[in-house]
Amino acid sequence: MENLNINEIWADFFKKLENNLGKDICEMWIKPMKITSFKGGILKIELPSEVWLKTIKDRYESSIIQALTEILNTTFSIEYNIPSKEEIPEQDYVSLPENSVYQQKNPFINKLNSYFTFEGFIEGPSNRFAYKASEAVVKKMGERTNNPFVIFSSPGLGKTHLLHAIGNQLLKENPFAKVLYMSGEGFVSEYIESLQKSTQDSFRKKYRSLDCLLIDDIQFVVGKERCEEEFFYTFNSLFDNRKQIVLTSDRTPNQLGLSERLSSRLLSGIVAEIKRPDLETRIAILRQKRDSNNFDITDDVLAFIAEGVQGSIRELEGCLFRLTTYCNIHGVNATISIAKEVLADILTLEKEKYSISINQIKKVVCKYFKVSIEDLNSKKKNNSIAWPRQVSMYLATELTLLSLPEIGREFNRDHSTVIHAKEKVKEEIDNNLLFAPIINDLITKVKAVDNN
Repeated sequence: MENLNINEIWADFFKKLENNLGKDICEMWIKPMKITSFKGGILKIELPSEVWLKTIKDRYESSIIQALTEILNTTFSIEYNIPSKEEIPEQDYVSLPENSVYQQKNPFINKLNSYFTFEGFIEGPSNRFAYKASEAVVKKMGERTNNPFVIFSSPGLGKTHLLHAIGNQLLKENPFAKVLYMSGEGFVSEYIESLQKSTQDSFRKKYRSLDCLLIDDIQFVVGKERCEEEFFYTFNSLFDNRKQIVLTSDRTPNQLGLSERLSSRLLSGIVAEIKRPDLETRIAILRQKRDSNNFDITDDVLAFIAEGVQGSIRELEGCLFRLTTYCNIHGVNATISIAKEVLADILTLEKEKYSISINQIKKVVCKYFKVSIEDLNSKKKNNSIAWPRQVSMYLATELTLLSLPEIGREFNRDHSTVIHAKEKVKEEIDNNLLFAPIINDLITKVKAVDNN
């Protein structure tokens, strides 16, 4: 059986999983996998990253083994492999079966995930401006009115989805465009590697020859002086040549702490915020996921999940997959009572974050540090007041879902003060072994205070 053609194994394997798991899941998680060999009863599968490996093992390994067992009809074991950067070829060809419908025609490595499209993005009041602006970028790529384009939000609200959707749509309309998706962390790592190997010229040529540069989480470039400078010159080169630049961040450009010249560049284009989705949008997102994956789950259960998970779309979708997996394993239909049991940990955490108020936090901190709430809200900057205020701001970022500007307003400060406070307290937690228990004790007391 080991003389089976690898391409034949892949084709049968993908088809079976598409029928079992649904097209969207296979496009997102199975398609990037690659069967490299089958020898000595060992089937070797290559995965793009540790994230892929964890997701595959946690969610889909049983389905993968079942499909492969049906295909191979023999005893086997799976060996996963994640190639190092040195093992990844320079050219951007994807090893897929010949004549596969997934074969890339454009030889340039774009690192885009084809799962994320405009069609798969649920538009609502919280993200409408970002969504419409993303569509405009595709229609008028590189034009001054849409360049640069910056999307910012808290984690898990759809920034990355829109970033990939822009790239995928651009390639759909122009299959040979040089579009590159890169994380901010990846950009930094690649630049450092170019310094170590003295390949800066190659690095610059790669990035400055693009038609569209998509960088996710640009905040990772902040504070790395030489890397930030390199990005600035790359930005200028692309901008001056009317090439499109799209960035995402967890903060607005002027909150990032970038150099003034780079910050002003980013602010010169379109800046769009994605806020937390309202209930109707959350329900629509869950319905789309249910329908695209053929999940057997009723609208009342979806509404229950949407009411309980309000902060992150990522967590919202995760709850749906967790509940569906549980019901499939146990052979039961999804109900609200089962959802309460299966999702208890997530729903409890969400409930806490929405029930805790700044007033609760202030009460506990003031009692511990023996200061008044008026002092916390005042303009006083002496350390006996400033430190309790910083601790209060830190706890607000950890225990509530308020934005940085909203927390700042509760203390008559701006968002930058909240960012500074959070960093100072985290530094103290990391460096002072005696302080972490104090923070944990404060958190426990905050949760026990009446919210009034």
